[in-house]
Amino acid sequence: QVQLVESGGGLVQAGGSLRLSCAASGRSFSTYSMAWFRQPPGKEREFVAGINWSDSRTYYADSVKGRFTISRDNAKNTVYLQLNSVEPDDTAVFYCAAVLYRNYNRNWRAFDYWGQGTQVTVSS
Repeated sequence: QVQLVESGGGLVQAGGSLRLSCAASGRSFSTYSMAWFRQPPGKEREFVAGINWSDSRTYYADSVKGRFTISRDNAKNTVYLQLNSVEPDDTAVFYCAAVLYRNYNRNWRAFDYWGQGTQVTVSS
């Protein structure tokens, strides 16, 4: 089992940058594929970015490709999401999620563990 705690959210101006962190506790973090999802106000939760457990390959939603970067540090049990060139439409609660031994998941139903979320607000 793993517990996830996000941090790093806040208010940022359009065009700015922000780095989100997700610290995991529990054992065998390196065996979990990790992902970031977000839920804009009044909308459904959507996939943002993922990173595989086995090879650390990354994959992104089209809406953030080239602007956001997901990475992981297994020694620190932490996954990151670097947000660059943010836009007002990026305003959302961002969640990190974990699933054991499964790669390339974009569907939130595939993930077993979730953090509490961190708010990102982009002002225009």
